[in-house]
Amino acid sequence: METASKGPLDTNVVSNIEEKQTNASIEIKSTGGWSYAFLLLANQGLATLAFFGVGVNLVLFLTRVLSQDNASAANNVSKWTGTVYLCSLLGAFLSDSYWGRYLTCAIFQVIFILGLVLLSLISWIFLIKPDGCGDGKQICVPMTAFGSAAFYLALYLVAFGYGGHQPTIATFGSDQFDESNPKQKISKEVFFCYFYFALNTGSLFSNTVLVYYENKGKWTLGFWVSTGSAVLALVLFLLGSPRYRYIKPCGNPVPRVAQVFVAAAKKWNVTLFDGQELYEVQGLESAIKGSRKILHTNEFQCLDKAAIVDPEEARHGLANPWRLCTVTQVEEAKCILRMLPIWLCTIIYSVIFTQMASLFVEQGNVMDAKIGKFHLPAASMSAFDICSVLICTGIYRQILVPLVGRLSKNPKGLTELQRMGIGLIIGMLAMVAAGITEIERRKRVILHNDSSSLSIFWQIPQYVLVGVSEVFMYVGQLEFFNGQAPDGIKSFGSSLCMASISLGNFVSSLLVNVVMEITTRGGNPGWIPNDLNTGHMERFYFLIAALTTVDFVIYVFCAKWYKCINLEIETSNFNDGLELDEQILNRV
Repeated sequence: METASKGPLDTNVVSNIEEKQTNASIEIKSTGGWSYAFLLLANQGLATLAFFGVGVNLVLFLTRVLSQDNASAANNVSKWTGTVYLCSLLGAFLSDSYWGRYLTCAIFQVIFILGLVLLSLISWIFLIKPDGCGDGKQICVPMTAFGSAAFYLALYLVAFGYGGHQPTIATFGSDQFDESNPKQKISKEVFFCYFYFALNTGSLFSNTVLVYYENKGKWTLGFWVSTGSAVLALVLFLLGSPRYRYIKPCGNPVPRVAQVFVAAAKKWNVTLFDGQELYEVQGLESAIKGSRKILHTNEFQCLDKAAIVDPEEARHGLANPWRLCTVTQVEEAKCILRMLPIWLCTIIYSVIFTQMASLFVEQGNVMDAKIGKFHLPAASMSAFDICSVLICTGIYRQILVPLVGRLSKNPKGLTELQRMGIGLIIGMLAMVAAGITEIERRKRVILHNDSSSLSIFWQIPQYVLVGVSEVFMYVGQLEFFNGQAPDGIKSFGSSLCMASISLGNFVSSLLVNVVMEITTRGGNPGWIPNDLNTGHMERFYFLIAALTTVDFVIYVFCAKWYKCINLEIETSNFNDGLELDEQILNRV
């Protein structure tokens, strides 16, 4: 197919487009760069510290303080974590459409802080009674209906605030680098690696120091420390306000995408000929305000009918967006359709990831966690996951990328799709390791005791493998979805990574429910009973490993089918002339 402008139709459309682009083009207050990106990385680290100060030990809070059974607590944690990352879609939508990255980050951080303050107050006043309860020895007084409602309100305010902030801060950080500058384009790709590094650095404190105090019954102290960290994160974020690089929102993408499908449906009976010209506006800018043009692709050719100019439109110069769309608008819809199969294949990996905050903790809680007289909190074992991420990130950036780059002639080393596939395989091995650990744990159960003599350090391989898989899967996802998303939906691209974690938590909860429903028939205790020594949790781990293997096979087919986005501006030579440089600078 070819793209072309269509006579009198362009005069009306282009003038309208130019007016919109003048009002909503990209605005620069400074060049941004690493100085301000580091402020955002610090913000991410502190916000993550605050979030995991609540989330990493939540399953034990629910069992010890609220007296929930293991299966219910694991499900509630999965639902809450799923809600956290599902809120990322709302944050991304508001960021891309109306508020912009900066304002969205600021508002959701305020909501996050309000949730943490309320959670700290509710725990202090209503839940931790008597003082120090919930340490695994002292039982807390049953909470009232008001206390329960206030607790869940605070908990989901935390989920709403952190979820809306997370994908937007990732995209806002990458916005600090100009893609038209080759050096800054490389920095933009490296930023996501550092972003995940900052995330794990922040969670390291939560998974070690805060977990220790919370495990000793000092839950309120842990929540107040999280609140302080979130406040400091907001202060650092606001410090860079005068000098950030800002990109204004590109308008609501929902009607844009809907127009493509409606226009294509209205022209369903129109024949699309090979070599037929399709509608596109003239000039460097596209019809989507502030966005670059996307070159035409041959996938989903039925949608190309939305860009066919019929004789009636050409004769009267009418531009009804529900009947005629530009090639760039059509390609934006195609990009979303191409990314969806890849995204769906990442959900099962998030089922693996969510086990660290639920079943891994419950498993470690019934193992020998003593080091001399010191009792290691089960949730603090996730520190091995975090350290694995930090070490593997350095190895990947400093050793693996240069080595593979020389062998493959690709400066990136492994492509994002290859990394995500490797992450799936390593994640599957983590589940196998967890299942083997559970088999060994059950062999060493102490009679007349709920725990096992097997050392909790047997969990190290499963945590380390999950950490290594994260570097490949989640960093790869952040780079892939942000890089492949069109300009108008960049935050949406980043939110897809978080949304896969969300659905992974819900799928995990569903799997637990289905497994318990089937395995408890006939009076059996089931695979994940309240007394894990009478169950078979290793079978649940092996089930996840089997599902991941099937998912990997499907993913390979989807990855081979995928075609990368092709932006028109990327095919240009940025050194061809000063005029083109000025056009790009005006856009950025």
